[in-house]
Order: sequence, then C-alpha cells, then structure tokens
Amino acid sequence: MGRLRRRRSRRTPPHFAYSHWDGTQSGFDVDANQLFDQLSDDLLYHGDVNSALRNLMQGGMTDRDGRQMEGIRAMLDRLRERREEILDRYDLGGAFNDIAHELREVVEQERRAIDEMVAAARKSGDERRNELATDSAAMKTMELDMLPPDLAGQVKGLQNHDFESTEAQTAFEELLERLRAQVMQQYLDQMAEGIDTMSPEDMQRVKDMLAELNRMLEQRAAAEEPDFDGFMERFGDFFPENPRTLDGLLEVMARRLAAVQQMLNSMTPEQRAQLQELSDQLLSDMDLQWEVDRLGENLRGQFPGEGWGRSYDFQGIDPLDLPEAVDMMSELGDIDQLDNLLRGATNPGALAEVDIDRARDLLGDESAASLERMAEAARMLEEAGLIENREGRYEMTPRAIRRIGSGALEELFRRISADTLGRHEMRRTGQGHERDFETKPYEFGDPFNLSVEKTLRNAVTRTGGGIPIRLHPDDFEIESTEQQVRSSTVLMLDLSLSMPMRDNFLPAKKVAMALHALITSRYPRDFFGLVSFSEVAREIKPEHLPEVSWDYVYGTNMQHGFQLARRMLAGQSGTKQIIMITDGEPTAHITRSGEPFFSYPPTRETVDLTLVEVAKCTRDNIRINTFVLDATHYLTHFIEEVSRLNGGRAFFTTNENLGDYVLVDFVENRRSLLRGRR
Repeated sequence: MGRLRRRRSRRTPPHFAYSHWDGTQSGFDVDANQLFDQLSDDLLYHGDVNSALRNLMQGGMTDRDGRQMEGIRAMLDRLRERREEILDRYDLGGAFNDIAHELREVVEQERRAIDEMVAAARKSGDERRNELATDSAAMKTMELDMLPPDLAGQVKGLQNHDFESTEAQTAFEELLERLRAQVMQQYLDQMAEGIDTMSPEDMQRVKDMLAELNRMLEQRAAAEEPDFDGFMERFGDFFPENPRTLDGLLEVMARRLAAVQQMLNSMTPEQRAQLQELSDQLLSDMDLQWEVDRLGENLRGQFPGEGWGRSYDFQGIDPLDLPEAVDMMSELGDIDQLDNLLRGATNPGALAEVDIDRARDLLGDESAASLERMAEAARMLEEAGLIENREGRYEMTPRAIRRIGSGALEELFRRISADTLGRHEMRRTGQGHERDFETKPYEFGDPFNLSVEKTLRNAVTRTGGGIPIRLHPDDFEIESTEQQVRSSTVLMLDLSLSMPMRDNFLPAKKVAMALHALITSRYPRDFFGLVSFSEVAREIKPEHLPEVSWDYVYGTNMQHGFQLARRMLAGQSGTKQIIMITDGEPTAHITRSGEPFFSYPPTRETVDLTLVEVAKCTRDNIRINTFVLDATHYLTHFIEEVSRLNGGRAFFTTNENLGDYVLVDFVENRRSLLRGRR
C-alpha cells in the first residue's frame, strides 16, 4: 500500500519585493539601544511605551545599515492588494466548464464509435448483424440524448451506459478517478500527495482515518480521553505538520474544511448545487462523504472562528479547476488569518503567533524577517533594562528616561555649531573644582593639574620623538577647571491644547528633557524643577517628564505657573531663574476661591494678576526668560511687558529652533555667572 505524502500546491506562491534583496543577507540586525532610539520621539510625544511600540509596529523599523524594515501598515496594504488580485482575476465556474467539456468529448467519441459500428455492420452484408447493430445504436444513442444537463446527472448516466467505444469508456473512467481525487483533495490537500493514484485500499485507509478522528472528537465531547498518540502512530503520515496535540491536529483539519465551505459559499447557487451533487455521486460508493460531513459538523462546534460562513466575490474570467480553486481559497483564508492577526496585534509579543513560513509565502523574505524582529522588540528592550512589565503594561525604567534625555540633548547639541556653544570660556581657573575637559599651557601661579597626555604630546612634537622623552617647562599643559557656581532653574512648560495643535508640543518637551539631562549630567549641583501649565499649573517630578502629555482643556494659566515656580525656588540657593516656553497669552488665572477662570480673549483681570506674580518673582530676585512660539501681536506686547518688569530676556523663535535658543541661553547665562565670580 502506497504511503500518502504531502501534496505540493499547484499554484505558484506570490512574490513581492519591498526593497533590494538577493538572498544572501542574514536578515535585519537591530540592537536594543538602536530600537529604543527609534521609539524616542513617540515616547516623548505620548509618554507611553505601549503606544510607542504599537506605532513602531505599524510604521516599521530601521536596521543598523539604514534599511527600512516593513511595518504592519504596509503589510496589510499588500495583503489587501493580493486579495483583490485573486478576486479580480479568477472564476470559480471554470471547474465545471472543464468537466462539461471533457464529458462532451466522451459523448462525442462514443457517438462516433456507434456510427462506425452501424456502418461496419451494413458493410458486412450480414442482415442479422445489421439489425442488431441498428437496434443497439438506437438504444445507446437515445441514452446519450437523454443525458441530463447537470454534471452529476451526466456522470450517473454514463456510469450506467454500456460503452461501444473502449477509448471513450477509458477516458470516462479516467475522468471519474480524476474527479473523485479532486473532490477528495478538497479535504486532504494539506495532508496527502499522490491521491490521484490511490488504490481502493488507500481510499479505505482514508475513510478509517476520518472515522477515528470523528470518534476522538466525540470522546472529547463526552469528557473521555482520546488516544491521540495511538492515532498518530497509525495515521501520522497524513499530517506532515506533525501536530503534537489533538488540538493542533483538529486545527489543521478545521482550516481545510472551512476553506472548502468558503469555496461553496462563494459559488452561485447553481454551481454549489452542481458540486454537491457531483461530490455525492462520486463518493457515494466509498461511504466517504458521510464521514467528511460528520467531521465538518464536529469541527464547526470546536472551531467556530474559522470563518465557516465567509464568502468571496470572484469577478474574474480565468477558470479554476477544483484543486486550483481549493488552493486559492486556502490562500485567501491564510491572507484573512494573517490580516486579522496583524490588525489585532497590540504589542510585539502578539506577533509571535504569526506563522512565519506562511507569512514568507504571502509577503516575501523581508516581511517575514521584519515580523520576526518586531516580535522580539519588547523582549530585547526588557533584557537591556529599558522597559519593564508592570501588571501587564510596559513602563520605562530610570535608565530609559536618562537615555531619552541624553538623546534629546545630543540631538540639540549636534544642531548647534561649535563656535556658538562650545565649552565654558575661562579667564582664570579655580583649584580643585569641576573639570572642564579643556587644557591650557601652564603659567606661573596656575594649579599644577598636569595633563599628562597633552604634555607628552607637546614634548614629542618638539623633539621629533625618541626614547627617553625629555620634558621642558614649555611642554607643560594643565587641565582647566571651572569654578563652582550654583544655579536654580524652574522650567515652565505650556501644555495647553494649542501646543500640539501647532506642532509645538514635541519640540518643547524634547527641550525639557534635554535641559534636564544637561543639568543633571553636567551641573549636578544645580537645582532643576518643572512646572506644567494649562488651565491650572502643576509641579512635575523630572523623572515623570517622559510620561507628560498635553491637557485636553483650554487655558494658559501663567499666573498659577509663576506661583508654583516661585515657591519651588524659595528654598533654593544660588542664582534663580524661570525658563518659560509658551505659544499663547495668559487666558486663565486662579480666583480668590481657588477655582480656575478661563476667558478668551484674555480679561484685564487675568493679565493684571499674572503681572502681579511677575513682580513677586522680580522682588525675590528670580529672572524670567521667556521663549515664545508663534507669537501674535498681543502676545509679543505682553511678553515685552514681562521682560520690562522683571529684567529677564525674551526670545521669539520657532519650534525648529527652540532647542538651540534654550540651550545656548542657559549655557551662556551660566558662563556669565562664572565670570561674575572671578
């Protein structure tokens, strides 16, 4: 008895080229830090790791070589295009046209043989032979004339026909075997190869396999334990997927039978009736149809989500025979399954459920590689200590917050030319203070903080090299140090609704992160506080800054912001300043009853109460430096009044240049403090 093997699909899987690929690449290469850097803007904008990961999955990633890894959004577009291509090209009625054509050829061949029989009898001169031939021809011709118009009726009629033509009978029997194999192939496509050459014993083994599979389903429904291992020992060769559990085996069968049902659903009522009758006619003598129908009913109850009621609207003209139609339905089912999984993936871990090999067939190598990398994204970030899972949600770790701040700072520093910012300029150095990482030639009276590297380099340059290196006082180079000064800064960040509406929110938040990173890393003795303001003002802990988002309320309450900032600076030492970033005039204040009041255009009361707070800051020696985005005439006038009362500076800039202005001003202001100490 021949061994049943997996049948190769008759269709050619689709191939797509998203970008250059020659088959030699090992796949996209992304490390955790690079991945996190790609999330940074989203993390800054939304403050939510889960949202940032979803957006990354949708848009795709960039690998170390700068190649774009396809995202879910593009994959869904190509799945949709492939679905439309199939439906616009093919016609499910083609199978019936081919069968009808072959049956007509059998009938025509039989008619020719009948005519030849009658002609031979007449030519023989034997009257009895001629009489018998004429009667036989009349009966056989009448049987052919009376064949029903439907395919199942024609098949049944020809099965009962006494063929005159041996060739026609052979052709008909071969057609029956092929049709029987094609009908069975609907159900066994994913399991067996060589079904078109199966012996009666093979067919009986198929029936036994289906019957035992039905028994296992019924045992499970009765809370009994099916003998799955024994089943696989006897029939495991039907399942090259090698399912490890009964559920896995049943899922294979459910998917195949659901595809067959979807094909029937997609046919016209006439086509569906023809196929059903033809199937009953072809399989009635093997008792297989009953087992298949029984299995289908059992699997519907076990796997209701396989799309048993789904149908497709085929509009094309290219005919499909039955195996091709089943293959195409299987591909459409895989497209829908992958589409649903990708649409429902809310975090990278959900992509681990994707059948990568099938995704490679449908979308190509690069998409499969991209899905694999995206599925690993959260794990990579967790192992790198950048995110952690807290009660089912991902949150940033302190390390991640520091990385975002340093990344924002590096980005802004790269945009500022070296001659604009640079290091602290020193007219003299102080002993034992913070290193400036700059050097200068030694002068009499300087602290002898020798830079060994620069000193030796000077000696080698002077002597031309050689050992030993002989030093001269002119070679001495010392490390500069800056005198310690303390600055206390509160950043007032406008979070009113106009900030995101005008695309000002992300640049402003990035500046806040960069300023925090600069102060904590370069000037750790400084104080840095943060106040957000919209309808009301709130103190924000710097470590919570990445999670900050704008407020879905109207109002720009500078008065309350200045109050909180002044209280935060009251207990601090050193030079005190408020840096305010805003794109709107004061439109809200806190009333005597403690409630926020909003009005646009601003009322005189709101403006006056805000200027009162500016005066109190001035009295407490707190300078207010304001960075204004999208300035209107009224806002410009108000900010100029703030600067006149307080003595601070005002900068009118854009969201593209905001970071440059803030960092340059902060560092230059600190330079001025150092010079003032000397």
